[in-house]
Amino acid sequence: MEAKRIASLFLLLLIGMQMRGSNALSMNYYGMSCPFVEMIVRNVVNQALQKDPTLAAGLLRLHFHDCFVQGCDASILLDATDGTSEKDSPANGSVRGYEVIDQIKQLVEARCPGTVSCADVVALAARDAVFWAGGPYYGIMTGRRDGTRSRIEDTRALPPPTLNTTDLIDVFVTKRGFTVAELVALSGGHTIGSARCQSLKNRLDNADPTAEPNFLQALSRTCSAGDKTTVPFDRTSTTFDNNYFRALQNSQGVLTSDQTLYNSPQTRMIVDAYAMNQAMFFYNFQQGMLKMGQLDLKEGNQGEIRLNCHKVN
Repeated sequence: MEAKRIASLFLLLLIGMQMRGSNALSMNYYGMSCPFVEMIVRNVVNQALQKDPTLAAGLLRLHFHDCFVQGCDASILLDATDGTSEKDSPANGSVRGYEVIDQIKQLVEARCPGTVSCADVVALAARDAVFWAGGPYYGIMTGRRDGTRSRIEDTRALPPPTLNTTDLIDVFVTKRGFTVAELVALSGGHTIGSARCQSLKNRLDNADPTAEPNFLQALSRTCSAGDKTTVPFDRTSTTFDNNYFRALQNSQGVLTSDQTLYNSPQTRMIVDAYAMNQAMFFYNFQQGMLKMGQLDLKEGNQGEIRLNCHKVN
């Protein structure tokens, strides 16, 4: 009798372990349920970027802005139903690529109905966008669930472009668990894309002395066209490389949160290292992205698999 009881307890424990394992993220989460999902994502992203290479930065920013608010749960994709949603926030005004995610989701739903989360689509699309632009390829664990909350007030968690290095370390390292090297590498994601002039008004209005004078004058001329005018982060804004860090060395960082990384002794040596060694930058960027993709996850019975990324089921 005792042996039967022990065997039963062991069986229950084994079942529990299997259930927990099935809920956890894994590198081949959709291997049986939707084996073609990564191919679908890659094909749609590549086609979109061939038409508009600037969308690579948009898809990367979409993933970042999603994960830093309520975790990587595709909450940024939800339309407002009562009040305002995350996408209505001024902090998300420059986020792009929603239509790419929609196209992927439509194709995935046709092949694997109710199986793949919008959150996983966003994460995979960002990875493939980085790789298409010349950046590193990294495996992504999947199995995220989609959130059901999206509020404009939650976007206060997004780090503003006016932060200095001390503030950035507090947001990324102290509160989120990244290393300082990963913080600098993730900032290097700005090697693709551009910033709206509204985000650097503080530097222009006060003639920021940390900016190279001719560069600051050029920014002022460009931004005289209005707050929505865009400025590339570096001279190769559609190629994922380490030119961003070389720009910082030349005091040509576009945002305060960019240039502060070189002005601060806490991060200057890391910037120098990445400017000299692109492989080191790529490696730490990979590590940072993998860690970011697991922020405040919803797994198993948490959240849902949205059939339409713009609304809760």
